[in-house]
Amino acid sequence: MKDDERIARDGRTPAGAPDPDRLVVRVREWARELGFSQIGIADVHLATAEPGLLAWLEAGFHGSMQYMAAHGLRRARPAELVPGTVRVISVAMPYLPQGTAPGWRDDERARQHQPGEAVISVYARGRDYHKVVRARLQHLADRLAAEIGPFGHRVFCDSAPVLEVELAGRAGLGWRGKHTLLLDRSAGSMFFLGELFVDLALPVDAPAEPHCGRCSACIDACPTAAIVAPYRLDARRCISYLTIEHDGPIPVELRAAMGNRIYGCDDCQLACPWNKYARTSTLADFEVRPGMSGATLLQLWAWDEAGFLRRTEGSPIRRIGHARWRRNLAVAIGNAWRETGDAVLAEALRAARDGADALLAEHIDWALAQRA
Repeated sequence: MKDDERIARDGRTPAGAPDPDRLVVRVREWARELGFSQIGIADVHLATAEPGLLAWLEAGFHGSMQYMAAHGLRRARPAELVPGTVRVISVAMPYLPQGTAPGWRDDERARQHQPGEAVISVYARGRDYHKVVRARLQHLADRLAAEIGPFGHRVFCDSAPVLEVELAGRAGLGWRGKHTLLLDRSAGSMFFLGELFVDLALPVDAPAEPHCGRCSACIDACPTAAIVAPYRLDARRCISYLTIEHDGPIPVELRAAMGNRIYGCDDCQLACPWNKYARTSTLADFEVRPGMSGATLLQLWAWDEAGFLRRTEGSPIRRIGHARWRRNLAVAIGNAWRETGDAVLAEALRAARDGADALLAEHIDWALAQRA
């Protein structure tokens, strides 16, 4: 077999590099130093994942996320996305803030019963994870290059058509839970995933065994019944999708179920028994920023666009923009107005009505109508 044919099939082992098994041990050590809790290696043959991906897209479960359909099967073909790739190094990074109390899940559930409090998904209360994970993955690639010399690679973190959960599962980081997120027996699901595509023929890890059993806690807990079947999520009904990805009117029939959740939703994860083992981060990046936990809906409603941009600088929340932020808040305030009858909430909505654009005005009108 010619050398170029072998490289195309199996990748390469650079001259002078340590034994591949020893090299992987070093890579794992560097990853832990960089704040990653888990690391695994998978090959790039994901053909068995293609039918499920196509069925999900054909059902329209991706909603308005047209980029998912546009990339099609490239999501399941890493070597097409980055030519020359033969392995994917998957990593996990915990995001629970340092000092998180053991009863944090109960505390988070309690927030949902405080109608005037704004609830932001736990992962979004600190620094933008895209930047943190990508930067540290690049540091990992640099360490590897310093050890073996230049090699082909590319870093990803929720930033390209990559089947992150599928790859992480095949790399042994965990299994796909019924809520479609990755689960690990020693870490739950409260972590970010990232990938380093490489052209190196590194030894692969064994996939993890699933451990959901008969549990349906995540399915039962979803406020909008977005988990339509085990391992099947209809994003069009998911509060995370509606408050972050969706840029149009929030479907009227789903607004009441959103409660006071204004950015993302953690309900399926809060219900999952494995998250009693969720780990806290070793990084200060995911410490809670002012206004991202414990703030009232009216406090956040008072932010003008300049204030929103200033307070969300370096945060994942900034990507939705001020208009979508206000839309989400209007729904939450309407739910709080219906539940409490606090006239201050209605006054705040009315005061913003005249200057609102068509999208926000429609949501304000709905919110005011919740208590005629």
